[in-house]
Parts: sequence; C-alpha cells; structure tokens
Amino acid sequence: MNYYSLKNILSRNAQYNVIFGERSNGKTYACLKYALTESYKNGKQFAYVRRNKEDFVGKRGSALFDALIANNEIKKITHGEWTGVYYYASRWFLCKYDEDGKRITAENPIALGFALSDSEHDKSASFPHITTIIFDEFITRQYYLIDEFTIFANVVSTIIRQRIDVKIFMLGNTVNKYSCPYFSEMGLTHVKEMKQGVIDVYTYGETELRVAVEYCDSVSKAGKPNDYYFAFDNPKLSMIKSGSWEMAIYPHLPYKYKPKDILFMYFIKFDGVWLQCEIINNDEINATYTFIHPKTTSLTRQEEKYALIYSNDYCALPNWKRRINKPISNLMKRIYEYYTQERVYYATNETGEIVRNYLQWCSR
Repeated sequence: MNYYSLKNILSRNAQYNVIFGERSNGKTYACLKYALTESYKNGKQFAYVRRNKEDFVGKRGSALFDALIANNEIKKITHGEWTGVYYYASRWFLCKYDEDGKRITAENPIALGFALSDSEHDKSASFPHITTIIFDEFITRQYYLIDEFTIFANVVSTIIRQRIDVKIFMLGNTVNKYSCPYFSEMGLTHVKEMKQGVIDVYTYGETELRVAVEYCDSVSKAGKPNDYYFAFDNPKLSMIKSGSWEMAIYPHLPYKYKPKDILFMYFIKFDGVWLQCEIINNDEINATYTFIHPKTTSLTRQEEKYALIYSNDYCALPNWKRRINKPISNLMKRIYEYYTQERVYYATNETGEIVRNYLQWCSR
C-alpha cells in the first residue's frame, strides 16, 4: 500500500500547501518527515500548530513522532546522530540513549508547538529559525474559534515576521465540507467540487502568493488493510475508508405532498449554498413539519426583498436574519420550534449537513 507523498504538491512551489483527504493516509507522517529533514539539514526549526493546546501536550505531544521513530526515520535523517525525539513544554528535541539507557538531548528544540487558542502569549516572541509551519487538523466537525482564520494569520505573522523563506502546510481529514473558514477566507472557491487526486493552484492578482490545494487520492484503490473494521453500511465512515467527505444520516421526507400543502416558505443561505425550506401541512397525520431541499433556481427580486431569509451573511434588508435560534417574532419562534422538536426532513444527507453546520454556527 502506498502512503501519501508530498512530491506532487511540492512541485507546485507554493507558500501555502493545503492537503486534505482520508484519515491515516500518511499526511502528517509525510509532513513531519519533510520538516525534520529540512530543519536538521539546514540547522533550522519548524512549528507544529493545532487549534487547542490540549491537542499536543502531555502524552499527545510525546507520541507525535512515534511512527517516525518506529521506522528509524530519525536515525536515517540525522545519519545516526540521533535516534528519537523528546517532548517537553511544547518543544520537541532530538535525542538518543547511551549504553546505560540515559537520554542525551540536543541543546535546542527541532520543533515548537503553537496553539491558536493560546496565541496571544506568543506575539512578543521571536522565531527566526522556523522555516516550516505544519497546521494539523485544520478542518473540524466541531467548533472553529471565533475569527479563527485571523488568529491563524496572526500566528503565521508572528513566526515569519519579514522573512520569505517559510513554507506552510495545512493538513485536514475530510470530516466537514462546509463552514470551514479557511476555504472561504483564502478564496479557495473550488474545494467542494474537487475530485480526489487533483491539485489546484490559486494565485492572487499580481502578488507572488501561491496556494496549492490537494484532495488526496485514496492511498489504495483496494482499500487499507484495516478497512474491514469499518465495513459497516454507514456513510459517516467513508472518510476513514476512502477519503470521501464525511456525511451523517439525516431524516428524509416519508410523505408525499402537493404545492397546496405548503403553508409557508423561507430560505437558508449558508456557505454560499441556497436552501428552500417549506412548512408543510399533512392532513393524513394531522401534523405540520418542515422540509428542506436545495434551491434549484435563483431568487426572484421579490423573494430577495420580501421573503424570510436566514444567512450568516450580513445584509441590511429587514427580511434577512442571521440566527434562526434567536427569533424576534411569533412566526420565527414557530419556525425554530420545528428544529427543537425534531420535525425537520431533508431532501439529501448533504442538505442535512449544510443545515447542521448553519445551526452550529448559530449556537456559537
């Protein structure tokens, strides 16, 4: 089985290298190996960045290089000078052991840890020897920090200062196609349509900035050896097995309806996607519920000005509202009750994913 290689994306010669795909395909391994090699060869350091400090302290920090150590990569990279990596206080040091088992540690760290949630403490420090930045797990199904992209940009600024010799890697699993602030803030407009194995390169006007984006091909067309552990008929496991975007299972509409059964219609716009939401009356079961499906046509001028629209975008029109969970009228309270009472159905699981991300954004 072939694990992920940086060869193709490095050939694009980009400052930012955004890499996402299936879990355990070797993304982090390849980047750590690259960063260690470059740092050791040139007497430099690299930064390992996570959203929260808990992601690399204690046992997690100590285990970061375990796979490379097990494969003798440290010994190969350093030509036998060092055999392991020792973690202490958000720093990683090359190390080895003498005949008595006593650890001998390099004087200076080879890598330094940075947490976005803790970044205020690093602003006054200087890191002139860091030439590689690895931001691991930048995509999440949970919560992003408020204004997270700006926080990340500030961390990058703190590290590079006025230098132009820093290469940045952003690594993620395909756990959530929507609501990722990095895709929108960096102008990565084609991510949702990308096919596996493709690398897109973005340039920005007359600047020299280049961002390479790779949707990793599956490491093996036949699957990984341990895939049979995840052979359940569950679309949420597709990310683990093949790198497909993770998708939860959402309730689909169990009843048929006619246009005359629609009591009210409103819209949700989130992450650039328009959804049509219909409150439907069902006489057979004597109940009402909400059905949500993609809007396949553009909004009319009337709809844009007068229809109720929920969106995380800012708009001065009075019919545009931001958070559905903060109703300001009886109608809006009634609409939100369908969600709290779980009386919402979706045309597709992808539609459900968009709404899930919108509701998660609303609750921030």
